[in-house]
Amino acid sequence: MKKKQLLTVSFIICQLSFSPIGAQAQGFDNLPDPIEDVNKVVDNTPDSIAKALMSRPKPGSTRRGSNPVLYLVGNSTMRNGTRGDGSNGQWGWGYYANQYFNADKITVENQALGGMSTRTFYTDLWPAVRDALKPGDWVIVSIGHNDNGEFFDQRRARAVIPGVDPDTCYVGFNQRTQRHDTVYSYGYYLRRYINEVRAKGANPILMSLTPRDAYDDKGKIVRKPQTEWAAYVAATEGVPFVDLNERSGQKLDSYSPWKEKYHFLGDHIHTSKFGAELNARSAAEGLWESPNPQLRPLQAMMQNVPLKTKPVKREKGKPVVFFTGDSTVKNADKEDDGMWGWASQAATVFDESKITLFNAARAGRSTRSFLREGLWDEVYNSLEPGDFVTIQFGHNDICPITDAKARGVIPGTKDTLHVFKLDNGQYEVVYSFGWYLKKFIDDVREKGATPILVSLTPRNEWPGGKVERRDNSYGTWYREVVAETGVEFIDMHNISADFLDKKFAVRQLPEDKEKAKAKVAELKQKAGTYFKQDHTHASKLGAQMNAQSFAKGLRQANSELAKYLKK
Repeated sequence: MKKKQLLTVSFIICQLSFSPIGAQAQGFDNLPDPIEDVNKVVDNTPDSIAKALMSRPKPGSTRRGSNPVLYLVGNSTMRNGTRGDGSNGQWGWGYYANQYFNADKITVENQALGGMSTRTFYTDLWPAVRDALKPGDWVIVSIGHNDNGEFFDQRRARAVIPGVDPDTCYVGFNQRTQRHDTVYSYGYYLRRYINEVRAKGANPILMSLTPRDAYDDKGKIVRKPQTEWAAYVAATEGVPFVDLNERSGQKLDSYSPWKEKYHFLGDHIHTSKFGAELNARSAAEGLWESPNPQLRPLQAMMQNVPLKTKPVKREKGKPVVFFTGDSTVKNADKEDDGMWGWASQAATVFDESKITLFNAARAGRSTRSFLREGLWDEVYNSLEPGDFVTIQFGHNDICPITDAKARGVIPGTKDTLHVFKLDNGQYEVVYSFGWYLKKFIDDVREKGATPILVSLTPRNEWPGGKVERRDNSYGTWYREVVAETGVEFIDMHNISADFLDKKFAVRQLPEDKEKAKAKVAELKQKAGTYFKQDHTHASKLGAQMNAQSFAKGLRQANSELAKYLKK
């Protein structure tokens, strides 16, 4: 290897000596297996460029007619894995960016790739993106996690000179490309992106990096130094700047340590779906709220930025109790002879002059699907200090995990997870039943509201002549969550079951199997007045019974919510 030299030369000389590698470099040999970088982080995505190009969209290929394209330039925090589909449980925020833009006006192309630095993206991937640019397009550049390390090593050769000095460069022999190479500062590469975007009549935007799972000596998420460098370049070049690092960092700072951790997966840089969605929203909010007039045309093409909330009608001095769960909490709730969820009858036990009732449950949902479909987030976004949230799931949770309904969870309460490939070909990280409950509990407390865990309603099944109890499964899991979190717990399952047993149970079934079977059928028929259509869903009378059980449980627990019950 030839001797490296540190040179201080003029900006003009550096610029003239810089010769970007074009299309030829886009077919370089496959990189080796994942290796640990200088940050002690294993980069899970050092895929070959050739393979990645088959998964990443061809630059400009998503353009619709004369509409503009928004190109995303970044690394694995923006696009994780060769395919970027979450098959490794990690997601980049670029996967979720398109939901904030109207596809009829602009398309979003995630051109990022794991393992890239400002330097290697510029030499290896940028030429194709640059060639596809048209006047009116937009380019977001948010890259820099991989910019340290060796300048000319055989495996990566991606490091840049820290800072924004345009007059510093480093010359040496690049073992990866087997040619002499010149390395410039972080700010220098950002300026090249900006100048070349503008030369094509397109619009550059700089964003700081996503935050890492790392705390400073004050217990706050570490802010990356690249933020100041990117902000400086944006200011001096007159380019819109979004401080993604700060926006997401503030959100992570507001979370419990447990919640902050699950926004990352596998290491301290790469994000889970939660982290990727958080960063995508932070990026969108930064663009949407920016007063920079250059962004007005882009803002006119954005959508879904304001947080979705529940249409609750708040009255001064009155807290709100949100009921969450499945069809046993909210059903059709219309016909007297139909199926009813118990929260539809909450007004029979609560004094509505003192508290507002809002039924946010949805039939057919599990903890997992209630979260994935955004139903939980709408409740979370609506919460105010002093509110209450009842959390009651279970009937739909222990079922197939990968089928079309995608609602099954891992049994138990440990903080376990697994990446599943669903029947529709998509990947999803699925957690345990208890994990989802703990997330809901933690979220409610974060907002200054009170979570109340409620056990599932009993079913119209009568083994041994007594109503079925599921205390060895769900009952055990609920109590483990209570022991771990200290959450208030209302055991509706057993309160309602005690009521049904007192009314219908027999001490012992006949020894004759046929007579025993007939007796069980008789019990189901008698208890059927509290159920409708099947063994799970309640009639209006059954819903009222469960609402009474909830009220009884609140009084027994001396719950703060009990103050709002009717006398």
